[in-house]
Amino acid sequence: MLQLLYTAIFIEMLLILTLVFKTPLRKLVIVSLDRVKRGRGPIVVTTVGATLVVVLSSSLYSMAKIQQRTIEAGIINPTDQVLMSKHMLEASLMGFMLFLSLMIDRLHHYIRELRLLRKTMEAVKKQTRSFEDGKNGNTEEQKALAEEITTLKSKVKMLESECESKGNKEKTLHTEVEALKKQSEGFLMEYDRLLEDNQNLRSQLETMDQSSLHLDNKKST
Repeated sequence: MLQLLYTAIFIEMLLILTLVFKTPLRKLVIVSLDRVKRGRGPIVVTTVGATLVVVLSSSLYSMAKIQQRTIEAGIINPTDQVLMSKHMLEASLMGFMLFLSLMIDRLHHYIRELRLLRKTMEAVKKQTRSFEDGKNGNTEEQKALAEEITTLKSKVKMLESECESKGNKEKTLHTEVEALKKQSEGFLMEYDRLLEDNQNLRSQLETMDQSSLHLDNKKST
C-alpha cells in the first residue's frame, strides 16, 4: 500500500513539473489529460478519488479508535503505536496524493484557458492587421468611389433640372389644352345655333313655297 502511494505521488509530482515548465513532454501530457477527461475518464477518476477518500476516512477512524483505546488504558501499547504511525503515514500520503491530483487538474484547466486566450488574441491581432492593410490598400478605391459619387451627383442635378423644365412644359401644354377645349366647346355651341337657324330658315322657305303654290292653284281655277 505504501509503495503504491509513493509511486503515485512521485508520478503526480513529475506531471506537475512537466505542466509547470515548458518542455517537449508538456504537449503530450496535456493531450493525454484531455483524453482522460473525455468519455469514461471522469467516471474512473471520480471512482478512484472516492475510493481514496473512503480509505482515508477509514484510516482516520482507526487512528481515532487507537487514540481512544490508549486514553482508556492509560498505557501506550507498542503495537498500537506502530499501527498509529502506519495509519498516520497512509492518511498523510493519501491526503497529499489527493491534493496533488487537484493541483494537476487545476493546472491543466488554466493551461487550456491560457492557450484559448492566446489563440483569441492572435486572431484579434490578425483581424486588426488585415483591417489596417485593407484601409491602406483601399485608399485609391475610396478616391475613385468619391469621384464617381461626385459625377453621379452632378448627373442627378442635371436630371432634376430637366425634370423641372419638362414639368413646366407639361403645365403650359395642359393650360393650352384646356383653352382649346373651351374654344372647341364655344365652336360647338355656335355650330348648334347655326344649325337651328338653318332649320328655321328651311322651315320658313317651305312654308313660303307652300303658300305660293296654294296661290297659284287659286289663280288657275
